[in-house]
Amino acid sequence: MTPSHSATKPPPDDPERIDWMGATAAIASIGAVGLALGLGLPLLSVVLENRGLSASMIGLNTAIAGVASLLAAPGVAPLARRFGVRGTLLLAIVAAALSAVGFHLFQPFWTWFPLRLVFHFSVTVMFILSEFWISSVSPPRRRGLVLGIYATVLALGFALGPFLFSLVGSRGFLPFGLGAGIILLSAVPLFLAGRSEPVLDRGHGASFHRYLWVVPSATCAVLVFGAVESGGLALFPIYGLSIGFSEGGAARLLTAVGLGSVALQIPLGLLSDRVADRRHLLLAFAAVGLVGALLLPLLATNWMLLAVVLFLWGGVVAGLYTVGLAHLGSRLRGADLAAANAAFIFCYSLGMLVGPQGLGVSMDFFGPNGFAYALAAFFAAYLMAIGVRTLRRPS
Repeated sequence: MTPSHSATKPPPDDPERIDWMGATAAIASIGAVGLALGLGLPLLSVVLENRGLSASMIGLNTAIAGVASLLAAPGVAPLARRFGVRGTLLLAIVAAALSAVGFHLFQPFWTWFPLRLVFHFSVTVMFILSEFWISSVSPPRRRGLVLGIYATVLALGFALGPFLFSLVGSRGFLPFGLGAGIILLSAVPLFLAGRSEPVLDRGHGASFHRYLWVVPSATCAVLVFGAVESGGLALFPIYGLSIGFSEGGAARLLTAVGLGSVALQIPLGLLSDRVADRRHLLLAFAAVGLVGALLLPLLATNWMLLAVVLFLWGGVVAGLYTVGLAHLGSRLRGADLAAANAAFIFCYSLGMLVGPQGLGVSMDFFGPNGFAYALAAFFAAYLMAIGVRTLRRPS
């Protein structure tokens, strides 16, 4: 790769033209990864449970995913400068596929810790560079649309993965081989879009940690989303049971949240392309998140009304990720954008670590309603911190 101070190849004559070849390659690739993750995460938990591991040990092994993401994020930009964006993505794909097969080949429990580390390190690299690729080939005024499509495809992958798991089960090599095969298939679109590959400047040496604070409205938004999403997925079934719903009823409420995320990301992305300052949109999403969280105790006895509210709430809250990423792309480019994407995923991973613990402690102290109180606290903290900053720095 030759040194360049540009994020991509020379732009087309039309500055509003989307490089659909590059965008489709990155979206299709990460969509396949989302499908593999949706299949693999429940698969690994079920296999460990069948082997007699306790819930705490399974949780400890699963937590390695967050640790791997935190370790991977600072190193993505240096790897991409050394091996190229596409080369680094292909290396990550191979490593993720091999580790997926390794879960079947290696039986001792301790071996699953390094396997998890390699697998989620590789997946984090794929997420960061795919999002960088998408932002690089999308014109500013249409970036929200493209990222909305990306978020929708990713959400569909996560939704279809568990369905695929329900079909293939957890026994034998098939589910592991299928997951590895899906990951390897994510390399195909990358080979077809080589000419659209974004390029990083070899000479860029800014610290990764600097980008945690360059666009705080975006990085703090994804931290809140990571906390709410991971905490909600982990503890909503417990919350649903504690307020009187059946296991199936609680699961269907969680499905309503996921369907809202799938349905609303493209409309929210289009909306973000039409606002002058995406920070105001992020603040509005956080306000909706706060109000929705506070409504949970009031709607606990009405399943249907709660499902409708959670559908809308889940879709709008997921906009913190989609529009936060679009806002990041509108402020930075080139190597700066790649490093900022890494900081973005770092903050998301940090949210994944603090969310379940925060919600769990709140429920221990306040009972079932502690679930809603903790969610509300995350959104309120964002509104206070970023709202005040936005008022002080209006442009």
